[in-house]
Formats: sequence, C-alpha cells, structure tokens
Amino acid sequence: MRTVNSEEITRNIKEMCIEANHVLSKDMETVFLKAAEREKSDLGRQVLCQLKENLKIAGEDRIPICQDTGMAVIFIKVGQDVHIEGKNLTDAINQGVSEGYVEGYLRKSIVEPIKRINTKDNTPAVIHYEIVSGDKIDITVAPKGFGSENMSRIFMLKPADGLEGVKEAILTTVKEAGPNACPPMVVGVGIGGSFEKCAQMAKHALTRDLNETPEIPYVRELEEEMLLKINKLGIGPGGLGGSVTALSVNIETYPTHIAGLPVAVNICCHVNRHAHRIL
Repeated sequence: MRTVNSEEITRNIKEMCIEANHVLSKDMETVFLKAAEREKSDLGRQVLCQLKENLKIAGEDRIPICQDTGMAVIFIKVGQDVHIEGKNLTDAINQGVSEGYVEGYLRKSIVEPIKRINTKDNTPAVIHYEIVSGDKIDITVAPKGFGSENMSRIFMLKPADGLEGVKEAILTTVKEAGPNACPPMVVGVGIGGSFEKCAQMAKHALTRDLNETPEIPYVRELEEEMLLKINKLGIGPGGLGGSVTALSVNIETYPTHIAGLPVAVNICCHVNRHAHRIL
C-alpha cells in the first residue's frame, strides 16, 4: 500500500490548472500548426496565423490562451493500492482548483445556476473518478470553456438509426454550432452506454492524445470519415469559411441497452486545453 498526502494532489491540481490555461499541449500544438499550413482559404489562413500568434504570446508571457479559462473538469484514476491521507480527495481537488485560479489570476466563471452568484474561486470542479489497479494516481485537468460547451448535444437514437444515425447526429451538431464553437474545433463523441455515460465519454474523448488512434477498426474509420465530412462543410477558422473546420474527431464507445443508441457530441474550441500527470 502506497500513501499519498492530499497536499500533493492539491499542489499538482493547482499547477495543472495554470499550465493548461497557459500552454497548449504538444499534440494539439502540432495538429494546429499543420492545419495552418493546409488551410486553402486566404481568410482562413489569416485567422489561423492570428491564433498561432496568440498561442505564442500566451506561452511566452504566461497569460491565458483564452479569456474564458473554463470550468475545471477533472478525470482522476486512483489505484486501489493507494491510501490518501489528509483531506478527503474531493476537497483536495477543489482546493487545488481554487488555488490555481486565484493565485494564477485566471478568470473565475462558476456561478450558482439560477441566482448566478459567483463562487469567486472557480469551484466546485466537475470530477470524474475511476478506481483502477496499481498504486498510482492518474490526473487529467481539462478546463472547458462554454462557448463550445453550449454547442454540444445528446441524442437518444433508436437502434434502427444505426451508424448512419450516428453520423447525422455528429454532422448536425457541428452544422448548428457553426462559428459559435470557435473553430477550428476538436469534436468529442461518445457512443453507447446510457444518457450520462455517453456524455462523459464525449468529454473524455477530447483529452485523448491526438497522436493516438482507436484500436477498434470501425471507430478509427468513423473518425476519419467524420473529420473529412466536417471539413467539407466550409465553416472554416473563426466561422469565416475555409477547409479546416475541425482539427480532430475523437470517439469513445461503450456497450448499451438493446433498446437504445445514445450519442453525445461534445465540441471544444481550437485550444482544447488539458494537462496530464501521474503521481
């Protein structure tokens, strides 16, 4: 049994909140730079060049990539051979988020849903827990802005809708999002499970390293087909037209009930922020 003090988790969460909001992950940066090279529209290239300059300034001057520093979404896998001492895990995570957003001078955007009273430290975070084998703690921090979040959708399809229904759901979501999701975007898709499971998968899919490809052949083929079709929509960078509307389509699947075919599409803007560490 390995013991980890909650203060170590808090410190790492704090640092990851700041890191994710200031520096684009290497896989995202690589894909983004390639997109700037292949964009066919003059206006689209101009938008991408401006965004590229924005990334450079943010990294060098340590200022946020985007003014919307997002709602903190945390995916945490805790090894069953880990004992956490100190604060309980949820409190330790939220303290890390609070310290990261306050000390990092990141915008605090979290409010009570109806009365709209700001919590003043960007907490509470949305936390997804998973117990796994081993004695490590695997943490992904993914600040999610709501320009793109508001454009996301869940579809409770019928089994008879099949793969074509899934494709139509993805394309419909992107078409309706148009410029509002700050393209070029990354499209996370969850297929299967239940109402809440497909949404969680779609969100988690956004954090996948873009150098990795799915092991399931039909999922890999579906990602490639959807990326091609989305980029043929002509929405383009900033919604001003062009050949690069999406940088990637990431899909996760899970077995579902015989009576259903849940599909969630979670769109993220061009920054698609996430930081990953293993403690």
